[in-house]
Amino acid sequence: MKSMGSRSATELLQLPVQLHGIQLGRPVDLLLDPAECRAVGFVVLCGDESNRFLVFAAADVQEEAIELSSALVLLEDVGFYRKRSRSLRELLRGGLGDLLVAPDGTVEAAESERVSTV
Repeated sequence: MKSMGSRSATELLQLPVQLHGIQLGRPVDLLLDPAECRAVGFVVLCGDESNRFLVFAAADVQEEAIELSSALVLLEDVGFYRKRSRSLRELLRGGLGDLLVAPDGTVEAAESERVSTV
């Protein structure tokens, strides 16, 4: 598989998280650095129903999946990272439309939801 260019943040949340083609879980949130425009990592719902944190730099985002080099990159202390970041899911509920995320995690563009009145 080949690595991809910039992707929609909501599209990234649709990709399975895999190790050597075996699905370990799926991302349920993308955490963002509140001071810089960049992705910190994913909150991954694993097969054992636990949430783990995947550092964005340790994820190899492919066309059809987020590939890992080792299951050890899935960290257990999600709360530590949540306290120090902003949740994409919360931003989406607050009116953000989507983000365009570069392969290095930099947020290249933000889209706000357009609310029309009739």
